[in-house]
Amino acid sequence: MAVIHHTALKPTKLELLTSWLPSRPWYCGSAGEPELAKSGGFRLDDPQGEVGIELIVVTDTSGPHPTTYLVPLTYRGAPLDGAEHALVGTMEHGVLGRRWAYDGCHDPVLVAQLLALIEGRVQAQDQNTSDTPDREVTCSYNGEGSTSAAFTTTATDDHEGTKLTVPHGTILRLHRALRPAQDGPPFLPQGATGHISGSWRMLDGTRARGLFAVLQTGSRA
Repeated sequence: MAVIHHTALKPTKLELLTSWLPSRPWYCGSAGEPELAKSGGFRLDDPQGEVGIELIVVTDTSGPHPTTYLVPLTYRGAPLDGAEHALVGTMEHGVLGRRWAYDGCHDPVLVAQLLALIEGRVQAQDQNTSDTPDREVTCSYNGEGSTSAAFTTTATDDHEGTKLTVPHGTILRLHRALRPAQDGPPFLPQGATGHISGSWRMLDGTRARGLFAVLQTGSRA
């Protein structure tokens, strides 16, 4: 179980993301600096209890049309070998000391737990409270069997989001720029075998829901 420490971070997560987001191909903002507000998200537990896993939702209000982004992050107590390209930045944590924050799509611990979440083997956790499930995160899975945690993942960013390619033809597509869904269940693309959807806070205080990720396996990918 991940323990949530309510303590100071220097720099803050939003400060790190302000510098990092414009470097992403799926960032929709202008050339100016983002103006970010936290809009939601959830956490996952690392079975080994070593890596912090958070899928944070932030809204950029710098442009004429605010855009909400999904940013999976992992927090580690030491650098992740071979992941220098995925480093978002380092922070000083008031309890845990120095933490290395990574784009979680390049961290095998986060990818394994995302697949386990879709397959119903783990449960989303509240972003701010220890040992509390997040009931607003919903998933589905109609594939066969489960995906082993012992794999190598390739993460590719483009203007639509991030594609995670897992061996045996499994592809997990993460929506980075989030779009509110219409009333009713989420619309899944043809061939989808699983999904994650969640909610976030709009600027006017209302709640929106939308797709976070879609899973396609085997010949359907």
